Amino acid sequence: MSTPLNGKRVAFLVTDGFEQVELTGPRDALIESGAVVDILADKEGTVRGWNHDKPADAFEVDATFDSAHLDLYDAIVLPGGVQNSDTIRLIPGAQKLVKSHHSAGKPLAVICHGAWLLVSTGLTQGKRMTSYKTLQDDIRNAGGNWVDEQVVVDGNLISSRQPDDIPAFNEQLIKALAS
Repeated sequence: MSTPLNGKRVAFLVTDGFEQVELTGPRDALIESGAVVDILADKEGTVRGWNHDKPADAFEVDATFDSAHLDLYDAIVLPGGVQNSDTIRLIPGAQKLVKSHHSAGKPLAVICHGAWLLVSTGLTQGKRMTSYKTLQDDIRNAGGNWVDEQVVVDGNLISSRQPDDIPAFNEQLIKALAS
């Protein structure tokens, strides 16, 4: 088994209602490559994933947005899910984490509706990126250059459109962490 990410640690930022496959797909690929993965949330205990519009599995939370130590993480991943993304974008602790992480120049990877947090924090300004198609106006209105591509890398930002694109997303995320 290839483990190019030994010693790397990745945080997934979520609230209840995240699109489950957008966490489990990248998480499993990262773990298989040797990374340690933590789930950060707005509350202690568990968070519930969704399979599109139906509740799915519960996942243990490793730390809250407010208690997490950002210096531990080599990358942040923002899964989508409409409910999760509409909620997380308004949480000051989540906003602070992504702004600080972005300022440090570390990989910030976002799938689907997860881009709403970047819109709300001003991190789409001047960035070439993709997302689920319904966010294109939000991204453009926030100063981003939205494109309809499977995965887009612009500096430390890695973005992807939807669950079908997860293999390409994982490849770019692992590549960014391994370099």
